Order: sequence, then C-alpha cells, then structure tokens
Amino acid sequence: MSQDKIINGVNVTQLVNTIELIKEKPTIADFKFRATNKWVGGTHNRARVKDFFGAGEEDNSRAAMTFEIDEPPVLLGENQGANPVEYLLVALSGCLTTSLVAHAAARGIQLRSVESRLEGDLDLHGFLGLSETAEVGYKEIRVSFKIDADLSPEQKQELIEMAQKYSPVFNSIAKPVPVKVGLAQD
Repeated sequence: MSQDKIINGVNVTQLVNTIELIKEKPTIADFKFRATNKWVGGTHNRARVKDFFGAGEEDNSRAAMTFEIDEPPVLLGENQGANPVEYLLVALSGCLTTSLVAHAAARGIQLRSVESRLEGDLDLHGFLGLSETAEVGYKEIRVSFKIDADLSPEQKQELIEMAQKYSPVFNSIAKPVPVKVGLAQD
C-alpha cells in the first residue's frame, strides 16, 4: 500500500484519483451548492449553508455555517457582519487562493505562504438609484498576491494566471453567469 502524496496540505494522490474518476464518469462532476438567507432587521440578515449535491449524491454531512450580513453605520447598518460586497471579495480571495494552491500542489510546487489583498471600487450613485449611468456593482476589483516559494516572478505569475483560469468564483464574476431571481413557489 503506497502512502498518499501531500503537497501544500493538498492530497495530490486523491486529486489525481478524482480526476481519473471524473474522466470515467463525467456526471459526478456536477455539483449544486445552496444557501439560504433570512432578514433579521434593518440592513441585518443571516445566511446559512449546510447541504449540497455533489459526486452523484446529496451531502449533508457538515454542520450548518451561518454568515451574519450587515452594513456599516454610514450605510445605515450596525456592523453586525460584513456587507455583501465584502463577502464577494472574501469568496473571490478564497477561491483564487484554493485554485492557486491546489494547482501548485498538482505540479509538485511547494509553497511556504500565500497572501492576497483585494480591493474594489463601488459608486453608491448606482445602488441608491441616483444615476442611470453609474454601475450598481463593483466598477473594478484589484487582487494582489504575495507568494513565498522558490519560484521566479514569472513562475509566480503563471500560478496566479492558473488560479484565475480555474477559479469558479473568479469566472462567475469576470464572465457573468445568468442569475434568475423570482418569487418562491410555496
């Protein structure tokens, strides 16, 4: 029995086995993630994630996770949690980092540390309905990485480009996905 190959905390043996399994049975790659949200009051609401569908079956094995969502006082909130556009930055940072680390591991690249800083520009004219021409969402998001590894700047840039190529959150933002919003059918 061989020992699993672990690089950067990623089980590369399991990653390769998963890739091979998906090649044999492509439908196990179809996942459906879910979240629920309930308004608490004012600008405060609470989101929850628990179960998802993946690898051909429902998975409810993890404990529910709760996310407090609010606005800072300057935006009529009480700082009961991060605001939604901050959660978007958090999701983007996590997905880019996970993609970068996993793909580095698959290539046998040892990383000592990876840090990122994200910053986005938003104009409230759009959100408040004060302008028909102002963007309602982010006008631009900037991400910068610090990668500590025995790599050249060009190799580090290649990892960053790979992270962008394979990050579902990055691609959902950069190449917008259709979002259907409607009234729930009871």
